[in-house]
Amino acid sequence: MDRIPQHVSIIMDGNGRWAKARGLERVQGHFEGVESVRACLEAAAEDGVKYLSVYAFSEENWNRPQDEVIALMELMMRSMKNELHTFLDNNIRFVVLGNRARLSDTLNAAIDDLMNVTAGNTRTTLILFLSYSGQWDILQAAKKAAAELSPEEFQALSADDFSKYLITAGIPDPDLLIRTSGELRMSNYLLWQGAYTEFYFTDILWPDFRKPQFREALAEYARRDRRYGKVK
Repeated sequence: MDRIPQHVSIIMDGNGRWAKARGLERVQGHFEGVESVRACLEAAAEDGVKYLSVYAFSEENWNRPQDEVIALMELMMRSMKNELHTFLDNNIRFVVLGNRARLSDTLNAAIDDLMNVTAGNTRTTLILFLSYSGQWDILQAAKKAAAELSPEEFQALSADDFSKYLITAGIPDPDLLIRTSGELRMSNYLLWQGAYTEFYFTDILWPDFRKPQFREALAEYARRDRRYGKVK
């Protein structure tokens, strides 16, 4: 465990299937999934992971049944309120990234309040990707760059320069991406930022993914040989 990734990102999948297998409403799986976020955040902070990001709600998720979307937004509000002391007591910074124009004013205000209160915390940063898609991120970055730069400057853009227009500007790309529940796809998540990310797939459903499973993923990452296209 001497090779700890700086940034671990998670596609949290399987909440609905977890609930269905127990005869529960889908939203109960989301409630239980919050406990997994808390457990993984604790493990990340304890083990020296500086950034933990989770794919909380994609732009495509707006197409889910309205009652489930409302329940997820209410869960977001409740979780932020409940975790305030956890963030402050454990020196955790809280960040939300995504197309926040689609969120309610009430939710955006609560997000801003929590981000401002925790802005000075330095132990670990928890990033929620909310109303996010990788394609949207790249498109909005291209529009920003085109509006700001002359045609000549735009043509001269390097990959590093372009990254500064992404919504993740200032945040290191994920070293390790974990996806639970046995699905083997990116689901329109961090398409640019994940160019050289190590992938870890597990059949475990997200509500069952806790500290031991998180640390197993870190151990697997430590065994990887990251070459970035080079020969070693």
